[in-house]
Amino acid sequence: MSTIHPTAIVHPSARLDSSVEVGAYSLIGSEVSIGAGTKIGPHVTIEGHTTIGRDNIFFQYSSIGAAPQDKKYAGEPTRLEIGDRNTIREFCTLNRGTAQDAGVTRLGDDNWIMAYVHLAHDCVVGNHTIFANNAQLAGHVHVGDWAILGGHSGVHQFCKIGAHAMLGMFTSLTQDVPPFVILNGNPAAAHGINVEGLKRRGFSRDEIEAIRHAYRIIYKSGLTLDEARAALASEEQAAVAGAQHLKTLREFLEGVTRGIVR
Repeated sequence: MSTIHPTAIVHPSARLDSSVEVGAYSLIGSEVSIGAGTKIGPHVTIEGHTTIGRDNIFFQYSSIGAAPQDKKYAGEPTRLEIGDRNTIREFCTLNRGTAQDAGVTRLGDDNWIMAYVHLAHDCVVGNHTIFANNAQLAGHVHVGDWAILGGHSGVHQFCKIGAHAMLGMFTSLTQDVPPFVILNGNPAAAHGINVEGLKRRGFSRDEIEAIRHAYRIIYKSGLTLDEARAALASEEQAAVAGAQHLKTLREFLEGVTRGIVR
């Protein structure tokens, strides 16, 4: 049997692995599924069509799987999906999706989500991200793997943040952020690439130099976005090292709809 505190309320229809722990005064709804090794702290509410994977940790007072904060929401059976090995700290709010998008909010694996973070409806967050205290995502935001959001950063709806990008604290983001780029401010401005993060993740010197050169093409050459895409395609074909990273940048730019922070 799962280890469930006697003051917790778990709906009989909820599906909990036998190794799940549920703390005092927590509430688990009827349509919730929780995988092996996950620990739910005290005073946590998990509701709605919510699926949670293995070995996650939820600290006290978080609200997981509540209805989206969208005035168009009319009770549709939308979902929240959380992967494995995530840490969700105090007072976080992760909402379900809406029928206006794919109907699901997703958080991947191995993410470190600090206190008071909000993931709004239809957000898609990858793996190995870090969200510092009070980082806030509006609806339909996509965040790539290994991205870092500083404390009190805010992201406008429908923005995309590329893999390995980093937002400084108090950043106000209203456009897309290409992979590897560091930015901060209000309004946000780009300040180079995330060199230290790339070194920590095993990128070689040549790979980092290729990414740095691509950054110069996008931000320092005076090219339009379309011209920068074409230049990156040429660099990608000729690259000895880092071609896959140039491809990542080019493909991200091809999917930009809100423009990029420049």
